[in-house]
Amino acid sequence: MNDIREREAMTAYLRLLKNKGVDDEGLKEREHWLLALIPAITGQPVDGLIYREAVEQLLTEVEREQWPFFLSVVREYYHFWNQDIKAIAALNAGHEFELNPTKWQPVEHDLKTLWQRLDSEKFGVADTWPLKAYSHALRQEGADQALVDTRLRLVKLLLLKLRDAPERDHKVYRHAVDATVGVFTMKPTQRLFLAVVREFYYFWIGDPDAIQHIQIERAENIA
Repeated sequence: MNDIREREAMTAYLRLLKNKGVDDEGLKEREHWLLALIPAITGQPVDGLIYREAVEQLLTEVEREQWPFFLSVVREYYHFWNQDIKAIAALNAGHEFELNPTKWQPVEHDLKTLWQRLDSEKFGVADTWPLKAYSHALRQEGADQALVDTRLRLVKLLLLKLRDAPERDHKVYRHAVDATVGVFTMKPTQRLFLAVVREFYYFWIGDPDAIQHIQIERAENIA
């Protein structure tokens, strides 16, 4: 198929990063992952769901320690692929491009071990408040106790990664999400985790309208 659209988007993306100071090695790494992604989106409608499914499929071929880097690249490239000039300008103006994405090396891969660790972890006030607010909001939306418990445990896994974060902003949160999703081996669990942390983010930052972002789906058996 004709992949001119995808390659032009890649060229524009890499050119911008080069102008911002990314070295040749960093550009080649990004090009490597984008060339792997391009066949899956070539000829497809410009649609976020289609793009996300292509990324999820490619994740099965990416080493887990590379997930944070890979996800940051495809997240940025998406705006070039769908030619969202306003989004690109906003990212550029706000210094949002990940010039040196964190290449996190997971310490533990055993989800059951992480689950057990959660049972003994203590969370401070800064974390307890959004956890309680999220729990209350889920119940308001009709979630049963099992669903609430599952979602709170997923959120706590993320909070463990955020515990020593130097700041409390969306970039730090995104880094923690990218670094944590790799502990899950099942695609349904990965999707559930990503759905939950998207909801929880608004509670984490103290958004008074956070409850509006809750979209309860059937909880998967992930223990």
